[in-house]
Amino acid sequence: MHPQQYLDSLNKEYLAVHRQKEDLFWETYMGTSNDQAGSAQAETFWNQFLSNADRLSEIELQLEKLQSTPSSDESGAIKSGLEGWLATFKAHALPTHEARELKAELIKFESKLFEKKQQYTQVFVDAQGKEQEGSLPVLAANIRTSDNESVRKSSHQAMLDLEQWLLVNGLLDLVKLRNQFARSLGFDNFFDYSIVKTEQMTTTELFTILDDFEQRTRQSNLNSLEQLARDKGQQALEGHNFVYSFSGDAMRDLDPYVPFSQSLRRWIESFGRLNINYSNAELTLDLLDRKGKYPNGFCHGPIPSFYDNSQWVPAKVNFTSNAKPDQVGSGYDGINTLFHEGGHAAHFANVKMNAPCFSQEFAPTSMAYAETQSMFCDSLLEDGDWLKLYALDENGVAIPDSVIKAMIESKQPFKAYTERSILVVPYFERALYQLADEELTPENITRLAREMEKNILGLECSPRPLMAIPHLLSDESACAYQGYLLAHMAVYQTRAYFINKYGYLTDNSEIGPLLAEHYWHQGNAVNHNQTITQLTGEGFNAKYLADECNLTSEQAWQIEQNKISALENRPRACVHTLNAKISIVDGDKELANNELSDEQMCHDFEKYIVDNYGR
Repeated sequence: MHPQQYLDSLNKEYLAVHRQKEDLFWETYMGTSNDQAGSAQAETFWNQFLSNADRLSEIELQLEKLQSTPSSDESGAIKSGLEGWLATFKAHALPTHEARELKAELIKFESKLFEKKQQYTQVFVDAQGKEQEGSLPVLAANIRTSDNESVRKSSHQAMLDLEQWLLVNGLLDLVKLRNQFARSLGFDNFFDYSIVKTEQMTTTELFTILDDFEQRTRQSNLNSLEQLARDKGQQALEGHNFVYSFSGDAMRDLDPYVPFSQSLRRWIESFGRLNINYSNAELTLDLLDRKGKYPNGFCHGPIPSFYDNSQWVPAKVNFTSNAKPDQVGSGYDGINTLFHEGGHAAHFANVKMNAPCFSQEFAPTSMAYAETQSMFCDSLLEDGDWLKLYALDENGVAIPDSVIKAMIESKQPFKAYTERSILVVPYFERALYQLADEELTPENITRLAREMEKNILGLECSPRPLMAIPHLLSDESACAYQGYLLAHMAVYQTRAYFINKYGYLTDNSEIGPLLAEHYWHQGNAVNHNQTITQLTGEGFNAKYLADECNLTSEQAWQIEQNKISALENRPRACVHTLNAKISIVDGDKELANNELSDEQMCHDFEKYIVDNYGR
C-alpha cells in the first residue's frame, strides 16, 4: 500500500470509530440516552483502535517507504500526517494483553459508576426551608451567591455527602484499578502515567513548576485569609461562607448586567469582533441545567477538522454548560462557559492539518495547551473595557465603574487563592494514587482531602470539597487538572504579549487570526511551549500569572480604569461572521439555530429564556 493510501485508510477508519464513540458519549452525558453499555462498548472499540501497538510498526514501515521517494511538498505532507499518527499511537499504545484487558475493565467500571452517580440525588434546603434537588453547578452557585446561610450550608453539606457516597460506591476501587493498569505499563501509579501521557513530562518535572508556584503564592494567600477573618470574623473562613464572604455582594451587583438570556448574543458579538472564524464548523450547544445531565461544562468534537487530501472537512463540535437562568450568578457563569467552551471549539475547528489526530482533545494533545485556548477567551470577561461594552442591563445601560471596582476589590485579594484552588487538586491526586491499596479507606481519603485543603488553601474545608470535583472520576480528566493552572500561566503570558503589542484585547480583530495561525493551525503537531514561542517569541513563563496574583486591589483597579478610559478614542470593530452552523438545544429539543441568521437565533433563544425563566 502506498503511504498516501495508508494515511487515507487510517483517517477514514478513525473517523468512523471516533464518531460512534462521541455520539454515544454526548447522548449519555446529556442524559438523553441510558445506553451506558453501548457507550462503554463504543469507547472500548475506540480505545482498542488507539492502543493497537501493531500500528507503530506499520506506520514506521510507511515512513521508511517515503524515505526512498523523491522529496516534494506532497511527500512532506504525507510524512507529517504519518508522524502525527505515530505520536498518537505512542501516547495510547498498550503493548501487553494484561494492559488491554485492564483498560477494557476500567471503561466498564467507569461507565457503571457514572450511571450510578447519575441516579444519585443531591439535596439542599432553600430559603423557605424546603428541600430541593440541586446539581453541582446549582450547589456551587448557592455557596457563592446566596445571602441565606442555611442555603449555603446545606448546599456545601450536599457536596460533602457526595464525597462520602463516592467513597463507598466505587471511587476507591477505581483508584486501585487505575493503579493496577498503570503498573502493567511500568509506572509506579496512575498519576505518574497520566502526567507523561497528558503533558509529556514526569511527575517530578511537573511538581518543580507547581512547588515553585505554591511557594510564590503561599504568603499572599495566607495574608488574604487573615485579613478576611479580621474584617468579617473567623466564621468567614468556613467552607460554606468563604467565597460568599468576599464575592457575594459584588456578584449580585453584577447580575442585572449579565442576564443569561443575552449570553449567546454577547458571545457571538464579542468573538465576531475578535475575528474568530470557525471555518464552517457545525456547533451544537446544550446550555441549560437539568436532572441527569453531566454537571460540568465540556467541549467534544465528533468530527475533527482536517484536510482530506485537498478537501476541507469542517469540524462538528458539541459543547455544554449547566445554566439555571433564574438563579443569581447564572448569567455570568453561563457566558463564562460559552467563552471557555467556545474557545475550545474555535481551536478544534481551526486545526488545518491532513489527519484528524491533530485536532482532538486526547493525547498527545496537552491539556495545558488545550485549556490555554479556552481560558484565554474567558479571561476577557474580567476586563474593564469588555464589561463596559457588553455588561448591559435590560435598558442597555452599561455596568457602573463602581460595580467593576467592587468586583476587583472583592476578588483581587483572593487571586492567589483562586489559582491555588486549582493547585490543590494535583497535590491531592498525586498523594491519593501513591497510597497502597490497604490504605485506601473512606476515613483515610477524607482525612487526606481535608489535610490537602488546609495545606494548600489554608481552610479547614474547601468551598468545593475535593472529591466533589467531577474531573476526578472521568478517565480523560483524572490526574489532568494541573493543566488548568499551566494554562493560566500561558494565558497571562499571551495576554501580556497582545497588550504590549496592541494596547488592548477586547474587540481586537487582530487576535483571532493570530491565534489561528500560531496556536490552532498545527494542532498537536507542535507542543505547548512551541506554540507560545511562535506567537510571543519567548518560551513558557509562569511569572506573568504570579505577577497578576501579587497585584494589590488598587493596582488592579488602576489597570482596569486605563482600559475603560481608552475606549473613548477607540473605534468599535465590526462583527465578523463566526462562519459556523449553530444549533442551541436543550436535550432532544432544539431551541434556536442560525439557519436564517445569527440575529434570528439570538432572538429565538432570548425569547425562550425570558418566557421560561424570566431573564
